[in-house]
Amino acid sequence: MNRMFVTLSALALMGMLLTGCSSEQHNGHAETTQTVEQKEIYTCPMHPSVISDRPGACPVCGMALVRKSVRQEVGADDMKAIRQVTLSPTQRVLANISTVHVERRALAKEIAAVGVVEIAEPLQATVAARFRGRIEKLFVNYTGETVKQGQPLFELYSPDLVSAKQELFLAFDAMAKAEAMGDSQTVAAQSQLLRAIRERLRVHFGITESQIEELQRTREIKSTVRFFSPIQGTVLQKNVVEGQYVDEGMVLYQVADLSRVWVYFDVYEQDVRYIKIGQSVSMSTVAYPGELFTGRVTFIDPVINAETRTVRVRTEFPNPFGKLKPKMFVSAQWKLPIARALVVPASAVLFTGKRTLVWVEVKENTFEPREVALGTHAQGFYEILKGLKEGEVIAATGGYLIDSESTLQQPAAADPHAGHQVEEK
Repeated sequence: MNRMFVTLSALALMGMLLTGCSSEQHNGHAETTQTVEQKEIYTCPMHPSVISDRPGACPVCGMALVRKSVRQEVGADDMKAIRQVTLSPTQRVLANISTVHVERRALAKEIAAVGVVEIAEPLQATVAARFRGRIEKLFVNYTGETVKQGQPLFELYSPDLVSAKQELFLAFDAMAKAEAMGDSQTVAAQSQLLRAIRERLRVHFGITESQIEELQRTREIKSTVRFFSPIQGTVLQKNVVEGQYVDEGMVLYQVADLSRVWVYFDVYEQDVRYIKIGQSVSMSTVAYPGELFTGRVTFIDPVINAETRTVRVRTEFPNPFGKLKPKMFVSAQWKLPIARALVVPASAVLFTGKRTLVWVEVKENTFEPREVALGTHAQGFYEILKGLKEGEVIAATGGYLIDSESTLQQPAAADPHAGHQVEEK
């Protein structure tokens, strides 16, 4: 009997010990779980500073406290696991998810711009009246006529011109007489006077040196003087008719050489960094469909247009057949090579508003969001400045579906994009 009692007592003591150990293990597991589970607290909607661990009334306003969940901090490994999205093979096929490797390749940046054809400023000239007089004769009588350099334009009569020519003859005769008498002092004085009269005829009246030499040779006083075109080109303006009286400085003709023209393009400020002086540029116009004109960049405006956010770029184009007319609208296309860069397909990039993301396949069927910094966009690719490494596998298509799946897998209170980190290249 005593032996049976000892045995039962021993069994009871062992059961108590096992129960205590089990209870301790259970409590330990519960405590470990508590570190990642959510803890409930209560707060007042009107007074958020009031916090309690049990339901009740707000001591300030008496309003019933409402329950609020607070997440406990988790470790880096747990956060990384939370951010990852694992898909089944079936989900991957249905979502049409394809992957590519991050690689380096050479790109060609294409910039489109519209422009206007203008006259090249150095290739135009204004013919104005040098003195008051009357137009005796016009040799070029309509706008649009093509003239050569040195071709006569008009003849102008002026009494002042007749007087100046007579002074030239008198000075020339006085100098010849002084030379015949051997009066060196008078010769020097007359020579100086003669140079002054010749300069006045040349500068004020527009008489050329060859015309002055002809006057001295023929000794013929003409009441008119003939004016010539200073350049070869097209007459853009004609402001006089025969018999018209003109004043000094009045513009009579406007002549421009259209064998070369300037074209001004408006380039958006984000593309200006690719434009360099001397670059080749091709353009087209609706007047000649299918025909390309090739020129080069000659000037980049140092000031940006505050209203259109564009920069004016001046280009120069040969125009031997006169196809490019001033004020004509044209379209340009720059194709600029870019050095080999780390790139991803444009379809792989997700713009979430605050962040720019790419989904990286860290292991088979498991994807992780990666925040990236973008550079140039060209030929369907984005240049990656930081965030990815060469050789990494990314989702080229289906990124938005992966992003949606990550939102569904995250707890309701969690931000699926929280904790995104930028990995340096």
